[in-house]
Amino acid sequence: MARTKVVFIGAAGEMCRVAIEQFALAPGGRELVLTDIRPESLEPLARKLPAGRASVHRLDLFDDQALRKLVGDAALVVLGAGPYIRTSAPVIEACLEAKVPYLDFDDDVESTEHALSLDQKARAAGVPVYVGCGASPGMSNVLAVDAASDLDTVDVIDLCWLVGDERPAVGRAVLEHLLHISAGDCLTWEQGRQVVHETFVETGTFPILAGAADVLLYETAHPEPVTLPRRYPGARRIRCVGGLDPAPLNGLARGMGLAVQEGRMTAREAVDFIEDVVKGGPGSAKGWRNTLRGMAGQVRRGECGPTEMARFLAMSALRRTYPYRGGLLAQVYGTRNGKPAVSARRTRMRPHGALNNMGGVTGTACAAFALLALADPERKGAFAPEDWADPAAFYQALEQVGVARHEIVETVA
Repeated sequence: MARTKVVFIGAAGEMCRVAIEQFALAPGGRELVLTDIRPESLEPLARKLPAGRASVHRLDLFDDQALRKLVGDAALVVLGAGPYIRTSAPVIEACLEAKVPYLDFDDDVESTEHALSLDQKARAAGVPVYVGCGASPGMSNVLAVDAASDLDTVDVIDLCWLVGDERPAVGRAVLEHLLHISAGDCLTWEQGRQVVHETFVETGTFPILAGAADVLLYETAHPEPVTLPRRYPGARRIRCVGGLDPAPLNGLARGMGLAVQEGRMTAREAVDFIEDVVKGGPGSAKGWRNTLRGMAGQVRRGECGPTEMARFLAMSALRRTYPYRGGLLAQVYGTRNGKPAVSARRTRMRPHGALNNMGGVTGTACAAFALLALADPERKGAFAPEDWADPAAFYQALEQVGVARHEIVETVA
């Protein structure tokens, strides 16, 4: 009997909620199993879905027996609970044991490398493990493949993300990931080999926003430079750059990341501080000392002006937020017909569209990847997005989960 059940783990998370809502728009009428350690928070979501499609269950994903019982007869398991450096391994192992396809939107390097190292185990189990199926990584990888298809050779790939002001709707897992990528080692691809940089140090400016000036972005510890060299081994450089808007939020992130890295704060203290501040609270004195240290470094390096910094602090004190500015950009340099050329793809973020913020892009892209995964149940092995998701098929899947074609992607001149 064909399996029809799609299990979402961590369904109460903001990005996973979007994935579920958008996936439910696609044809097929599959049974949706929504699980979370806080099942009561899922009832409003279940009521929004078509009648009879969804069931709600409590699941602690670290409860091995309960996890294996739940995933056993699924057509696909989607892990939306982070941070993935803690959550992905037990769920992948349960799926491999049950011979069930697995998909996530992992954006941590270590857990991505671990998932891909299970390729032979996944082949032996006869199922696929799809990792990094969100915005960045995920849609950004597909944009890069799409842009690279315009060129004869590929020399440099810049994968860019910008997250706008989403206060106060920022989850703890997102904040943990932010700390993880704003200080410490950053694996990247340079001079045709893997090297280690310090994350959030190297910068560049990029046309990530249509109709606006280029935006300063920071090299970040993300999976794309680890996975894409397998497809483009001859590339001289592949890097991921990202940032937050307004710009002073980058100083906050860097200050907190360094405070944790250097032992001035614990990761829990830093997440507690950021969560309190983004939700309008006063924050701790220790947190503010380290935040201001990070912001002062921004001003000193010329990454943000003192007037802009003062305005940000004043608006934050008044609990005011900025208009949302964000998106994805993949910029590829190489040659075409023997001459230097560049090709780029950029998301089209619309205020009222499905791709209206980074959570919307991540969740909606995850829903589209899930559709593609279900369309080919015979695939076996461990895959990053560029290994298996054809750009044209991915864009078509985005349309099936509610994105208007003119809102999906644009070619940047």
